[in-house]
Amino acid sequence: MRLLLLFIIGLTFGFGGGFLVAGGMGPSSHDHAGHGDMDHDMSGLLEWEGTAPDLSIMLMPEMGDAANLHIMADGFTFTPETVNTDPTQGTGHAHIYIDGVKLARTYSNWFHIDHIETGQVIRVTLNADNHAEWGKDGQPLAVEITAP
Repeated sequence: MRLLLLFIIGLTFGFGGGFLVAGGMGPSSHDHAGHGDMDHDMSGLLEWEGTAPDLSIMLMPEMGDAANLHIMADGFTFTPETVNTDPTQGTGHAHIYIDGVKLARTYSNWFHIDHIETGQVIRVTLNADNHAEWGKDGQPLAVEITAP
C-alpha cells in the first residue's frame, strides 16, 4: 500500500507539476498561436555528443485496458522548467507515440496511458527543450515496445 501511495505522489508531482511549470507559468519564447500542441515540427535532429543516454521503457498494465509507461533514461534529465528554450545536451522531455501517432509529451519518466491494445507499438523519443529530437550518429534517441 505504501508503494502505491508513493507511486501516486510521484506521478502527481512529477507529471502534474511538470505541466504546471511548463504550461505557461513563466515567459515563453515559443509562439503556439496558429498550431496545436501536437503539431511541432520534428524535422531537426540534434546530434548527441559523447555517450548517448541508456534509454529503455517498460509498460505496466493497469485495470482494464490502461497501462503505466516507465521511461528509463540514464544520462538524461527531464526539464519542464526550461521548455521552449535553446537546447542543452542531457535535458528536455520525451514524446510518446502509439502506432506512429503522437499521443503526448511528458516531462517525467512516468506516463499513464488510458487505453492500449495488445499489439500496439509504443515509441518514445528523447527531445530537447526546443522539441527537436536528440540523435546519435544520425539516428533518433528512441525506443519501442509492443503492448502485450
